[in-house]
Amino acid sequence: MTMVATPPPPPPLPVRDGALAGERAHGALSPMLTRLAEERATGVLVREHGTLVLHEGRVIHAESPCAPGLDVLLTARGTLDEAVWRQAADRPGDPPGAVRLLLDAGLLAAGALELCHLGALYDAGYFTLAPSGAPGRFRYEAVARPGPLRPVPVKALERETLRRRRLLHRLWPDPAVDGAPLIRADPLAAPPVTPRRRAVLDRVDGVRTAPQIARELGRHAFHTLVDVRRLAAAGLVSPGPSTAAAPPSAPEVTDPEIALLKRLRDALEAL
Repeated sequence: MTMVATPPPPPPLPVRDGALAGERAHGALSPMLTRLAEERATGVLVREHGTLVLHEGRVIHAESPCAPGLDVLLTARGTLDEAVWRQAADRPGDPPGAVRLLLDAGLLAAGALELCHLGALYDAGYFTLAPSGAPGRFRYEAVARPGPLRPVPVKALERETLRRRRLLHRLWPDPAVDGAPLIRADPLAAPPVTPRRRAVLDRVDGVRTAPQIARELGRHAFHTLVDVRRLAAAGLVSPGPSTAAAPPSAPEVTDPEIALLKRLRDALEAL
């Protein structure tokens, strides 16, 4: 997204996420993001695992290296021809302008665009708001207006992120499978696997991570995490040694549930 630098509005200065005393007590995933929404700020919030672009306090764009972008989601399943997207994106202007060009030319349906845009935003936002060991920083900047892309309230993004964390924890409470290279396990009595999860399992090779599999399949990264957690719960995949720090999907869980599930899985494999 093309951005034009402007002087930061007084009195706020660039701040670090959670830098002010007592902010964490409010229970928000990012107290700084909550504060920026309240002041209707415009600019870019950079966090360890992704970036959120705000326009008047609402999220209009999200990017994360862990999540496929709008271009992948539009072109992977034939919604839009990849060459057509590249041609529109290469024209001078910003992404909303490219999208408007495709809509006006009848090359992209408004409904398909909205679904892919919101899916990509919530997907990247989930990883961007993951717990991190580094503070976030906000740059006050003029950004392109959302145009045909619908902005998302900060509260809606945080609410959906928390819902996703709880869902993944219920499926399989160990988040190690979310970011590490995945390896296959071959239990003697392997449970049946749906075609959707079979496509994920077929790409588990000890090298690929869940986000990499999602990008290769052209699927939302979070939906792929759901498949991977289900496969882990079934004893079909496990995390291999990680070569890089992976973004956690949720705070580390230390309750006895992880140990119990792992003991059950080991017992089933030993039968």
